[in-house]
Amino acid sequence: MSSDLQVFRLPDLGEGLTEAELVNWLVAVGDQVKVDQPIAEVETAKSMVEVPSPYAGTVAELHGEAGQTLDVGKPLISIARVGAGSGPGPVAGSAAAAGAPAAAPAAADDAVSTGVPASAEVSAAAETYRTEEKAGSGNVLIGYGTPGGATGGRTRPRKASVAVVEPAAVPEASFEPAVAGTRIPGKLSAVISPLVRKMARDHGVSLDSIEGSGASGLIMRRDVEAAISAPEAPAASAPAPAVPAAASAAEGSVDGRTGLAVSARTPVRGVRKAVAANMTKSRSEIPEATVWVDVDATALLEMRAELKKRAPHDTPGLLAFIARFVTAGLKKYPALNTRFETGVDGSQEIVGFDGINLGFAAQTDRGLVVPSVRNAHTMSARELDAEIRRLTAVARDGKATPTELGSGTFTLNNYGVFGVDGSAAIINYPEVAMLGVGRIIDKPWVVNGELAVRKVTELTLAFDHRVCDGETAAGFLRYVADAIENPGGALADM
Repeated sequence: MSSDLQVFRLPDLGEGLTEAELVNWLVAVGDQVKVDQPIAEVETAKSMVEVPSPYAGTVAELHGEAGQTLDVGKPLISIARVGAGSGPGPVAGSAAAAGAPAAAPAAADDAVSTGVPASAEVSAAAETYRTEEKAGSGNVLIGYGTPGGATGGRTRPRKASVAVVEPAAVPEASFEPAVAGTRIPGKLSAVISPLVRKMARDHGVSLDSIEGSGASGLIMRRDVEAAISAPEAPAASAPAPAVPAAASAAEGSVDGRTGLAVSARTPVRGVRKAVAANMTKSRSEIPEATVWVDVDATALLEMRAELKKRAPHDTPGLLAFIARFVTAGLKKYPALNTRFETGVDGSQEIVGFDGINLGFAAQTDRGLVVPSVRNAHTMSARELDAEIRRLTAVARDGKATPTELGSGTFTLNNYGVFGVDGSAAIINYPEVAMLGVGRIIDKPWVVNGELAVRKVTELTLAFDHRVCDGETAAGFLRYVADAIENPGGALADM
């Protein structure tokens, strides 16, 4: 590979995402591109983002087609330098830049240590990565651009003999495609690739029990996949990747179980794939319980109507008022604004937060997403309303950032907009509670001993029974319900 050819690999787009779907190329082979110019649109499990180029030059090759799912760390685009020394840094992921054979990055991709010394190819790839960091180039998080020089990047401490890089040493703003260490006998494996490490941890696979098929015995992603799909099979015989039975049946074929013709097959990917995985994890790990209560929202509607008369274009929506009551309730019952964590050693702890990031469910064309209002506890109802509207718009446009979609501590779900009264909601993992609001409808209600028609809604709280008991959950739910029924007094005390 020519030293003037710069290979940009698909970066980690945030929150440890491991893949993205290539939606559309914004450049073509032969085009001239500038640093930070958008080159492609990709869809992750969280949002649609534009990928900027860290290099300037001429597009030499596009590594993928629209509709294809690409793994983080795999080549995305190759760019030829416009002239000697004109690029912002060394060739990304190219072993040639370090004087090693061009096959080195592929051999070391997604590798972890197996107890043998790292090969020359792996060492060369590691040196290339360190050089890129010093130059301030390479794969960067979307939206952050590229550092302007050597002072912008962080360097990695180097040891003279055995190099063991802990996960914390991997820069957050770059992806490390080809770095490996060694495993000291009797010690835990030095796992470098975040993709392989996460895959093995999620599926309960011991890396020490796997014999690697990569250079110098390095464990590759395919080795972990083989251990997951065939854990009883001998390690020496790596089975070919299994092809799902559903994939072999073409559209229009007859389904064997029902005898009906198959009308369509829709791949589960992007947001739908993320939602499926998150909901499955929530149901399998969280022992949830649910409490609910009917609430007279007449006073809240009347108060908002009065405010609307005074300021027709600057009146918060009902959801914003309820969000304000929720943040106040979470301050009073902080156990519901936590996270339940289990360590690798089996230890468990409840993590509390100094603040509230209030998530809210938003239906989009790409599926259900949960953007979150950061530091919602510091905002008024009017400020909450503005932020909810802004986040809803960017989420529906597919432009919400991973941070906006993945930083919530509690979720508010207004499923009443779909015309339903209640729901046995699934908690938005890894949060521990979710409050649902049903539709507001006319119902008979007893007021001062007499029957009247009132505006009534149902509040439903699903909570993780590991973090609190029913008393706490009921106390929070009753607090929010009382605030809705007496909004003037509640807001005066907030």
